[in-house]
Amino acid sequence: MILSIYPYLITNGNGHEAIEFYEKALDAKVEGVQTFGELPENPGFTVPAEAKELILNAHLKVGNTDLMISDTMPGQPHQVGSHITIAVSVNDVEKSKEVFRKLLDGGTEVMPLQETFWSPSYGQVTDKYGVTWHVSTHLDG
Repeated sequence: MILSIYPYLITNGNGHEAIEFYEKALDAKVEGVQTFGELPENPGFTVPAEAKELILNAHLKVGNTDLMISDTMPGQPHQVGSHITIAVSVNDVEKSKEVFRKLLDGGTEVMPLQETFWSPSYGQVTDKYGVTWHVSTHLDG
């Protein structure tokens, strides 16, 4: 079952500033912040020293709505126009595969579905309308 969808803002190295801005402007409550420097070590992906303080993931609560913020992935260009994406949270791996497959119809796979340290099934797809989706499975318990 799909649990929720929520906006995901991608900033250009000014994620900390954006968090403070939206916290004040929207009376948001900061639920959590992770930097790229907090990623588990991975020999296939080394975070450059200058990127360690950039925002990997920030979770803000605006009323009953989630707002997520991340800086552009180190080594990737920041593209205005694709800096607002949508995350979809699913409670079952098979359902996440189904949602991902359906969103991929006529679109482009950005990151294949895979296990990550935060999800048993996470991937990114840009649909045929140019909207980028983060599909993530969140299991209870």
